[in-house]
Amino acid sequence: MTNTDKPVVVLVHGAFAESASWNGVIERLHARGLRAVAAANPLRDLAGDAAYVRDVIRGIDRPVVLVGHSYAGMVITQAAAGLQAVRSLVYVGAFTPSTGESALQLSAKFEGSTLGDALAAYPVASGGNEFRIDDEKYHGQFCADLDAGEAALMAATQRPVTERALTDGLETDEPAWRTKPSWFVFGESDRNIPAEVIRFMAERASSRGTREIAGASHAVAASQPDAVAASILEAVDSEEG
Repeated sequence: MTNTDKPVVVLVHGAFAESASWNGVIERLHARGLRAVAAANPLRDLAGDAAYVRDVIRGIDRPVVLVGHSYAGMVITQAAAGLQAVRSLVYVGAFTPSTGESALQLSAKFEGSTLGDALAAYPVASGGNEFRIDDEKYHGQFCADLDAGEAALMAATQRPVTERALTDGLETDEPAWRTKPSWFVFGESDRNIPAEVIRFMAERASSRGTREIAGASHAVAASQPDAVAASILEAVDSEEG
């Protein structure tokens, strides 16, 4: 498979992070000769966020391996539905919803999330509230396995998410993971989305490969880029079969 035949990896960040959270993963993909695009997820509402990601994919005009972290699992599941360019999906500590399920609903499916107590909420002009993780709580809540300096930078650059985005249910009748192969990688010590939730979703999606990383936090792409890149490479390499 030549470089022009290989799929482009499109990486979509979730709530409380931003595109640079993929930097370590992108370095490893580039080292393997792969093109990667880190899309800026608007984090406003599920339908609009998914439509934006679809626009990004259409603009690439190449086959795509679509990767989502956290809330972006909702987005890629909606965006890839019926989109032929998307060949496979990689869920990185991410929600993998079925029709009608929301991020908030899935996060509460099993006990263990401490996110609610770490959030600061404030109204937005478009209506409703948006959330960010309190700067003082960010390190322990989101990325406990990173050093304090990197955690402080991530807290300062986090992208807030609207309440609407977290409560929107998946609209499509054909979640993309039902028709496209999927891979999963996540942290065993995730405090945003309990590992038990992700295990449930991976099994439901008939995951082609699941990596559960002992001691890893929710920010697994930043703290464990080798493992995340390995899962993405498995999805890319499956195209050669």
